[in-house]
Amino acid sequence: MSVHIDIAGLRPEGVAAVPSPLAELGMALHALSEPGHHPGLQGWVTGVTARLDPHLADRMCEADFLWRTTFSDLFLACAGVPEAGALPGAALAEELDLLDKLSDEQFVDAALEFTCALPYSTPGAGPLEDEAVRRRALELAAARGPRQLRFSERLLDDPPRIRTWLRQFLQECDEAFFADVWCRVRHQLAADTRHKTELLRRKGLAEALAAVSPAVSLDEAARRIVVDKLGDGRTASGDAGLLLIPTSLGRPHLMVLHRYAWRPVLHYPVGSPELARPPSVEQLTLRLNALAHPVRMRLCRHLARSAYTTGELARVHDMTAPEISRHLAVLKKAGLVTTRRRGRYVLHQLDVAVVARLGSDFLEAVLR
Repeated sequence: MSVHIDIAGLRPEGVAAVPSPLAELGMALHALSEPGHHPGLQGWVTGVTARLDPHLADRMCEADFLWRTTFSDLFLACAGVPEAGALPGAALAEELDLLDKLSDEQFVDAALEFTCALPYSTPGAGPLEDEAVRRRALELAAARGPRQLRFSERLLDDPPRIRTWLRQFLQECDEAFFADVWCRVRHQLAADTRHKTELLRRKGLAEALAAVSPAVSLDEAARRIVVDKLGDGRTASGDAGLLLIPTSLGRPHLMVLHRYAWRPVLHYPVGSPELARPPSVEQLTLRLNALAHPVRMRLCRHLARSAYTTGELARVHDMTAPEISRHLAVLKKAGLVTTRRRGRYVLHQLDVAVVARLGSDFLEAVLR
């Protein structure tokens, strides 16, 4: 499972690393709506929530499906505007102007992306053009509650009105809390994009992508970028280029905009580096599958307490040595068991630190 970005035809000058105040505001709204995703921001979330005007807090709930799940591509509007090579603005007002340049169809499709299962990385008619898609969108909105149904009906009936509403709401968020956030984080984000730009210039795309995240790699033979995620997707950069946009609020999320006909975007977290390199989705799957077998779970009970030889484990579990060896091989392939030699004996022991990380590794993988 992964997201692929085809980069055949991508020119070096078509890759840009740049901060985005609108994307950072989207991530701030997400963190306020889903603080459990971002335990490191609990203090900030508590402070902002305590000071928030009740009227603004109610409006935040009115359309929270735009940012609660992750956040809508509307917050990366520069990727969808028709002007070739459009970049995020230096200030939020400039980015809101870019948001205004999206067509009504683009705006509505992006707004309903998470909740109404509309086509994403393939072409297809949206709810403004296709009555059947419109009905389906409203049915799915209704399943999520009356508040979302009302908002979706207003969105489909009068997109310009909702666009005006959203712009005013984002401006109020800027005045209430985001201007302070942006003042605090913009220098860190600017420094990160300068570093990525220098890597692109001096060492090339592969090095820059490796610095974005260990989950991002360049398959030079296939001319594609591979993002290790619990999901599938495909898009192409071509003449449109590729944007690298950092966020200081986004860990553990690594997002890939691969919407059909939009420029691809990697939206990645910076700061607070991980204590250990996160495992790939394949490695995580191997570890979870290895621990799912009842015999291997019983073996782990012993191996967590001390080191054992294969023969000792065979006697304890009333199994043959080859049977034990097969189970140990699965655990070792998953990186859960270490071995060391003591004279003519080989001792096996559970890597407790790796097992202890499985919970956070799994959560990071599903949130990535």
